Amino acid sequence: MSAVVVIGTQWGDEGKGKIVDYLAEKADVVVRYAGGSNAGHTVVVEGKEFKLHLLPSGILYPGKTCVVGNGVVVDPEILLQEIHRMQQEGIDTSSLLISNRAHVIMPYHRLLDALDEENRGEHKIGTTKRGIGPCYMDKNARIGIRMVDLLDAEEFSSKLARNLKEKNQLLQAVYGVEGFDYDTVRQEYLTYAEELRPYVTDTAAALHQAIGNGHKVLFEGAQATLLDLDHGTYPYVTSSHPIAGGACIGAGIGPSKIDKVIGVVKAYSTRVGEGPFPTELLDATGDHIRERGHEYGTTTGRPRRCGWLDACVVKYAGQLSGIDYMAITRLDILDELASIKLCVGYRYQGKLLNEMPASLKVLAQVEPVYEELPGWQQDISGIRKYEDLPPNAKRYLERLSEVTNIDLGIVSVGPGREQTIIMKTIF
Repeated sequence: MSAVVVIGTQWGDEGKGKIVDYLAEKADVVVRYAGGSNAGHTVVVEGKEFKLHLLPSGILYPGKTCVVGNGVVVDPEILLQEIHRMQQEGIDTSSLLISNRAHVIMPYHRLLDALDEENRGEHKIGTTKRGIGPCYMDKNARIGIRMVDLLDAEEFSSKLARNLKEKNQLLQAVYGVEGFDYDTVRQEYLTYAEELRPYVTDTAAALHQAIGNGHKVLFEGAQATLLDLDHGTYPYVTSSHPIAGGACIGAGIGPSKIDKVIGVVKAYSTRVGEGPFPTELLDATGDHIRERGHEYGTTTGRPRRCGWLDACVVKYAGQLSGIDYMAITRLDILDELASIKLCVGYRYQGKLLNEMPASLKVLAQVEPVYEELPGWQQDISGIRKYEDLPPNAKRYLERLSEVTNIDLGIVSVGPGREQTIIMKTIF
């Protein structure tokens, strides 16, 4: 048995797609366990870029079973678009499995997401307006529609009628906008149902069988630790659990089945949307990192906020998910900097903090405690062995490992599969 969970340690966009894609070569099964189409993974294969939102990154390898777990909220239109795009590229999607317990994003979820975000004004969350939050709200309110319901025309029609009655009243009375036509939505989604039917199954049962048969299973997280609903910078978070524990809930497996947790760490920090960001750089250095790293959202195209690497955040992620190894990404983006700062602590009202503040008011007011390290100022994109990295690059990585108490496992020096330095055996 070998089951590995890959998570993001920061605010997302750490490059999890590349790490999962790299590890998927040795895996038999790749599982997406949380989030929805608000997430985005960019994978580069032989110079060609693939942007994935719902499909697991392992889809790019032939012969891998790819699973969309019960913890994912599925927009059928977007999922089918991705499937069709893969097929047009000659990629086989027949091994895709979609959980029959996964919840379905409906048109009213997307509209309510956009209207609610607009209504928040200066207190907006920074949602992608893809309907993720409202779908999870309905899931918790126990009025959600699952894939198993969608495939049963009678059950789907009954639930849709009840939900549309409530949602249309809400849209008209609160937001003053027109609701949805029952027949139009019903026909659209029943059409999706027939195309998705071959992929839908009990994925938890399939995963238990795979693990029992000794297959290598890779669990692919979406978003990241500080976007976790419970443990992130609430309320500027997602609606699910991107931490390692989320894999158990979102895929239907017990925690004892997980062998290793890999935490993906971008060599600097970025954040999309609102909320405190202690190490944010609102200067030329931040602009340099954004442009050199092309830090714009995979899903939205929004410019990402950029800053120095925050080791406090990574250490916190390590504690929450029991991270065994770090996978460092985008180290090459720092190649040109003469000096690099690493945040090793927070000072609040003159005192050093020993934990991640729950209060956003406190987090917004902390003073980052920086260590400044010399840069390496040379191109590292062609290096394939850790010992060949410049001494200053190794010192930066090793200091991060010391502060977070997490071992280094993988170092990425570029977007390509071949631009990956392996230090620890994962599978």
